[in-house]
Amino acid sequence: MATGIGSHQSAKPGTNVWLTPKFIIDALGPFDLDPCPAPDPSVLPTAKNIITLQEDGLASDWYGRVFLNPPYERDVIGKWLAKLDGHGIGTALIFARTETDAFFNNIWRGANASAALFLHGRLHFHYPDGTRARANGGAPSVLISYGADDAEKLFDCGLDGTFVPINFAANAWLFLKQLPQKAPSWIDLVVKIIGELGGTVKLADLYDRLGCHPAARKGGDTIGQFLG
Repeated sequence: MATGIGSHQSAKPGTNVWLTPKFIIDALGPFDLDPCPAPDPSVLPTAKNIITLQEDGLASDWYGRVFLNPPYERDVIGKWLAKLDGHGIGTALIFARTETDAFFNNIWRGANASAALFLHGRLHFHYPDGTRARANGGAPSVLISYGADDAEKLFDCGLDGTFVPINFAANAWLFLKQLPQKAPSWIDLVVKIIGELGGTVKLADLYDRLGCHPAARKGGDTIGQFLG
């Protein structure tokens, strides 16, 4: 069982309870659930509901938008990420160890992993009493979104980092939004997708790729109406 709010194994020796910096939650929240057991959820709250040490967060039922700063031990981190991938809604904070099995299986190849924000610099986590650690975490960190809504929140959060869409088909408009121009219009997106698919495209393909565009979720401005 994990032993703290977003607890994890640090790259440095000593305590394995490290709390998430408040500015991360301020930029990305609110969240409905943090399943990692917390010594005292009131110290640095990360979600409306936080599982405590008396509960097994990995075995519990997850609901709503989840924030996950899991235990970083090699033999368990993959289990936490796999559960978030299966849940499909939320954001994880982990070390940017992109070569590991946990990263490949649950992020690069994850069913619902949608985007990554590689944070610039190294985070200073906090001790169980809320005190900021004097040294940084010992490795770079990355935020991983699961689901289209969390990808959009990650893109717009304002945290200093490099944004990388993981699932282009689900986040085409976010990818294009990074270009040095105004956010792409419907026409821009359709023309680009048709070109990528060789000039012939099925209606279902356009639905799949444009479903995350903000206009697709506005009443009276749907993909179907645009396509006529």
